[in-house]
Amino acid sequence: MTRFNPRALARQELLSLTPYQSARRIGGQGDIWINANESPFNNSDLDKVNRYPECQPAELINAYSRYSGVKPSQIIASRGADEAIELLIRTFCVPGKDSIACFGPTYGMYAISAATFNVGVIALSLTHDYQLPDLWPALIQQATVGKAKIVFICNPNNPTGTVIAKADIEQAIQAAPESLVVVDEAYIEFCPEYSVADLLDSYPNLVVLRTLSKAFALAGARCGFMLANDEVIELVMRVIAPYPVPLPVSELAVSALSPTGIDTMRTQVACLIEQGKRLSDALSAYGAKVLPAKGNYVLAQFDDVANVATMLRDAGIVARAYKDPRLRDAIRFSFTSEKDTDAIISLFTKVN
Repeated sequence: MTRFNPRALARQELLSLTPYQSARRIGGQGDIWINANESPFNNSDLDKVNRYPECQPAELINAYSRYSGVKPSQIIASRGADEAIELLIRTFCVPGKDSIACFGPTYGMYAISAATFNVGVIALSLTHDYQLPDLWPALIQQATVGKAKIVFICNPNNPTGTVIAKADIEQAIQAAPESLVVVDEAYIEFCPEYSVADLLDSYPNLVVLRTLSKAFALAGARCGFMLANDEVIELVMRVIAPYPVPLPVSELAVSALSPTGIDTMRTQVACLIEQGKRLSDALSAYGAKVLPAKGNYVLAQFDDVANVATMLRDAGIVARAYKDPRLRDAIRFSFTSEKDTDAIISLFTKVN
């Protein structure tokens, strides 16, 4: 296999760039801190909120390292996984020249983030059952040789809820040895056996994205993680904002990643999976084609999708419809509480 060299893949002007040295990156020792133009007054009950936070809070990085089994040096905390997507594009793609590749239908932010930086998008299609196509190794090689620097694979895939086998993901990584293969595992807590985070040391071109927005119930906090080899991490740290993790977010995240927090997450994931199964069964009984659900949502395809959309709207239920031609008859339902699930099931039972 060709040895992956992230410095050769990166935007060359970044190699000579000295990252902005924020007050926290410079650090220091002392009792009187007057190096960051901060206010000395703390008007909150939250300790030190009048001071800038660490760029990468050690307590948070170490907590996610213990949870994920990935070394602290291979982790970046970001404002959700969405910021991590943009950081990768900004680090490795030259605007107006380079491209990314992704397999659709999938999460729309890969393409949108690329477009906002004038980076091209090579749209590859998943099969009818939302797997990588039979010729996907050749497709990836065709897409990445001189074209796409980054290949995005969402697993479990949003919005279909389907998964790609770990062995197939590994073959995809092998098929693009000179490009980054980014596996978005935003929903991996709902099917942890599919994670490829344990392959990071074997494949230097692998990047894994994670978030606390889904299973950890912290969508409003905006805390995500990029897992990658040390050289990729070092390059991305050249373009990251000075203070990407607000202090309250870090404290919420550390608490969520404590042993008690992880136990709570796993209990709630089991509850959501149970409610999702009930909902999937009800939608199937209604006559919908329901895809296997490996995230915290189910995608259902309806013969009468317009009528279903109206029925949901009239009942005050906000679900997600799509403009993608392959999903024009589909609606995505996020898993929710038992009470809300009862209400949704009741709606479909009444009209069945």
